[in-house]
Formats: sequence, structure tokens, C-alpha cells
Amino acid sequence: MNARSHEIVGDLSGLPENAHGHTHLVWWGNIGFMLIEGTAFALAAGAYLYLQTQAPAWPPPGSPLPRLLWSGIFTVTLLASELPNLWVRRRAVAKDERAVRIGLVLMTALGVILLGMRWFELQHLGLRWDVNAYGSVLWMLMVLHTSHVVTDLGDTAVQAVWLCTHEVGDEQFSDVEDNANYWSFVVLAWLPIYLLLYWSPRLT
Repeated sequence: MNARSHEIVGDLSGLPENAHGHTHLVWWGNIGFMLIEGTAFALAAGAYLYLQTQAPAWPPPGSPLPRLLWSGIFTVTLLASELPNLWVRRRAVAKDERAVRIGLVLMTALGVILLGMRWFELQHLGLRWDVNAYGSVLWMLMVLHTSHVVTDLGDTAVQAVWLCTHEVGDEQFSDVEDNANYWSFVVLAWLPIYLLLYWSPRLT
């Protein structure tokens, strides 16, 4: 047997068992996922802008602009959700078990409310997805963002149930932090889409 096969080349016993933020491998995976999803948003927005350059008028004649009421309510509520979201993130870093449980239940309720608002928003877009290219790309961007709201709501709800029925450890606190970071991405990703879909046609 090769004597070097049992040679100790390093001692990892001094490393912490858990980590937060950029020292955690999952944090980097979450960042990579957000970059991929951000690229998908950029490509979809690029498709919208390309179609706009190919049309004599945008939106095409007979295509109403999406209404502002429910989109404005949704956007304001989405931005306001960042306040409890950031609070939950700080409580997770501080390993405050009770506050994290309360915060996740609150964020789950906010997610359900936002989905209800998004439903009304979709009902007031003013046209179907299959009417023309404008309708198709409008619905594509809306559904794309809605899918991210649904994804994060599902993640948050599962975390809330788990943390309210199980003992909370360091890994769970780290998971809550990562989930809060992703919700911030969902919030920030909506802002350029909102400006592109609702305000850009009104200002050109």
C-alpha cells in the first residue's frame, strides 16, 4: 500500500459547521440562480423591444394599453413587502427563532395577497395573449414574473410550516436568509418590467 495514501494534508476541524452570506456555498448557488433568471427577464424584455422596433405603431392599432390601477396597487404592495422581508433576513442572521417564524408566516400571507392582486392585474391587461405579437409578449413578461412570485411563495410557505413544526437550526436560518435574498430579486426584477409594460408606451 502506498504510504502517502494516509498522509494528512490539512486539518478542517477548526472550520465552522455552518455559515451565512457569501461564506456559504448555497448563497453562491442562489446568486447564480438569480443571474440565470435575470438573463431570462432580459431576453424577454429584449423580445418586447425588438417587436416594438418592427411595428409601425406600438401598441398596434386596436390594442389598448394595460390599465394602471391594479398594476400600481401591486407594485406599491410589492415594494412595501421588502420591509418585512429585510427584517426577516436580519432576524435570520441574528438566529432569532421566534421572529423568523412570525416573519415567514407574514411573508406567506403577503405572497398570497400579492398573487390575488396579480390576478386582478391580469384581468385588466385589456387584451388576450393570442390577439397579436404585442399581446403575446405582454403576457409572456407578466406570466414570467408571476411564476417567480409563485415559486418564492411556495418556498416561503414550506419554510414557514417546517420552522413552526420543527426545531430550528443554523442551516434553517441560512435557508431563510437565502429565501429573503431571492424575494428581493423578485421585487427588483419587477420594476423595469413595470416601467417597460405600463409606462414606456405612454411616454413614447
